[in-house]
Amino acid sequence: MTETQERSRTFTWADPVAGAAHLGRRSGLDLMRAMIAGELSAPPITNLIDIARMEADEGRVVVELLPQEFHYNPLGTVHGGVLSTLLDTAAGCAVHTTLPVGVGYTSLDLNVKFLRPVTVSSGTLRCEGTVLQRGRRTALAEARLTDPANRLVAHATSTCLLFPLPSHPA
Repeated sequence: MTETQERSRTFTWADPVAGAAHLGRRSGLDLMRAMIAGELSAPPITNLIDIARMEADEGRVVVELLPQEFHYNPLGTVHGGVLSTLLDTAAGCAVHTTLPVGVGYTSLDLNVKFLRPVTVSSGTLRCEGTVLQRGRRTALAEARLTDPANRLVAHATSTCLLFPLPSHPA
């Protein structure tokens, strides 16, 4: 029997309902920038996977992640679900930055291609999401995940459904 060194991790998050109360009352870009500035709490998923940094402009979002052991799958590499979450976050949030007051979105699909394995030695990953096309009902975005050498690690496209939000969201 092999000995393993046990590790643990603790994290906290703010009440996500409080942040959701701002949906529909601010533009998407304003909401994203308020989260980045710390004026509004980030969603719990950012704490769960330990997203390190975020920036947002109209139609573009960048998120960064330093791979950690707690991201690993049984093969000793970062789990594809973690990478997919980064790609989905960057693509979806890029769409979010284009939304006016009173409009929301949800992902309809996410098509991911994994190109390189990621480990803790990979260094900080950068995921840039950009809107390729936005109409009245749907938006198409892509996300590119790169390593510190600017090599493409994974790529995704996402289609988002756009819809009017109730005037007084929960």
